[in-house]
Amino acid sequence: MKQYLDLCQRIVDEGVWVDNKRTNKRCLTVINADLTYDVANNQFPLVTTRKSFWKSAIAEILGYLRGYQNAAQFRELGTKTWDANANENEAWLANPHRKGKDDMGLIYGALGRAYPKVTGGSVDLLKNIVDDLSNGIDNRGEILTFLHPGAFELGCLRPCMYEHHFSLLGDTLYLNSTQRSCDVPLGLNFNMVQVYVLLALMAQITGHKPGKAYHKIVNAHIYEDQLEPMRDIQLKREPFPAPKLIINPDIKSLEDIETWVTLDDFKVEGYEHHDAISYPFAV
Repeated sequence: MKQYLDLCQRIVDEGVWVDNKRTNKRCLTVINADLTYDVANNQFPLVTTRKSFWKSAIAEILGYLRGYQNAAQFRELGTKTWDANANENEAWLANPHRKGKDDMGLIYGALGRAYPKVTGGSVDLLKNIVDDLSNGIDNRGEILTFLHPGAFELGCLRPCMYEHHFSLLGDTLYLNSTQRSCDVPLGLNFNMVQVYVLLALMAQITGHKPGKAYHKIVNAHIYEDQLEPMRDIQLKREPFPAPKLIINPDIKSLEDIETWVTLDDFKVEGYEHHDAISYPFAV
């Protein structure tokens, strides 16, 4: 929590106002932030200075790992986070590549599970990484990327957290995740959970111990209509100790994640939190 609150305070104190064309809102912005999550010691980075709906964050990362590209699939998993971008984004609604209600297009997991090859066909980046790590292989390029600049028009939103690089040292797995843009009051609450869960899950299904997850944010911002509740409410609250995340030990393969895993396979112990804060969401 300290590193999260330090970043929030830094944006309030040092941020520069930037106009965002996509949302037609101003953002108080800083460049470059680095956060670290101790997965080895189960220090689950769940925000405690307001209530965090962590199940929705986990549902979203599960959808990415399955390659989902439809908001209805995410709702079935337990999250409505893609409803607005799939169905209310005016540019996407007018896009001829949109396939109808709830379609998200070629984004996030849809790319990571079927990345187009220059020579035709596609490659399943995630499966290749799982296969390598399961066999103790680290080629220094075990990278799951959701970024394809040549395909931006095929999706409703450019990926924010666009790359996850796994590294194996002995029997310990590490993760470096890179995020180009972050809505800190709303998005970072989700993103911290997802980086942590991704390393924990990948270590578990490849037979390794989890180490630390390193999370780099390039553009960290607070929208103008989020500033007052962040500055006057959330930053004045004292954080509680970090809770622990319990993952069903029966999850042992990528196929398990693809077929039967649900939110019931994740539990949080010792989560104390302040009241929820209703931050506006920018589409």
